[in-house]
Amino acid sequence: MGTSAPEGDSPAEGRRIGVFGGTFDPVHNGHLRIALDAREILGLDEVRLIPLAHAVHRDQPETPAAMRLQMLQAAVAGRTDLICDDRELRRKGPSYTIETLESLRRDLPTASLCLLLGDDAFNGFANWRDPVGILALANIAVLQRPGRPLPRDPELDKILTGRTVTRLDPARSGQIRFCPVTQLDIASSDIRQRLAAGRSADYLLPASVLDLIERHQLYR
Repeated sequence: MGTSAPEGDSPAEGRRIGVFGGTFDPVHNGHLRIALDAREILGLDEVRLIPLAHAVHRDQPETPAAMRLQMLQAAVAGRTDLICDDRELRRKGPSYTIETLESLRRDLPTASLCLLLGDDAFNGFANWRDPVGILALANIAVLQRPGRPLPRDPELDKILTGRTVTRLDPARSGQIRFCPVTQLDIASSDIRQRLAAGRSADYLLPASVLDLIERHQLYR
């Protein structure tokens, strides 16, 4: 399992780590595919998938944290490039990205951090807690749907000015790169609705995750 790709950015000392958060309720193949795409495109050594505890900008997860963590662990079992990281579940209070990055920086002082955001999440980035502080700690890769237009929020435009690059320098932070990735039209909410209606979710998420869902009768 390689940790770089021909189209990845230039190498640097220290590990290059992608940070990909979400409710993962449940984790599905769309999450995993774009995490893998980002790792390959950006030449990351690993992507840390971090389930949130208490959502700030979205609805709260329906499933208890321990079960969402167990599903995510099952989804990436045996891989060294996709890592399940439970630090937000171990922290009390809202899951603020700035606090997660500060925690990662303390644990991994020499790593180059790259925050992976879907374009919908990035559109609201100007309203997050301490966006400038986030950019002081990490670069951002916006995982873009092919053909999707760039955001037009004036506050976000201010943040983008002078930061947008076509190739990340891992020795620096505060850069923003837009990355078209494979977007599978799969949503956790749709999976929950299918299962609640007694329909199959086969091939939408890993078999190991579906096995846990069936064993614990989740989303019924």
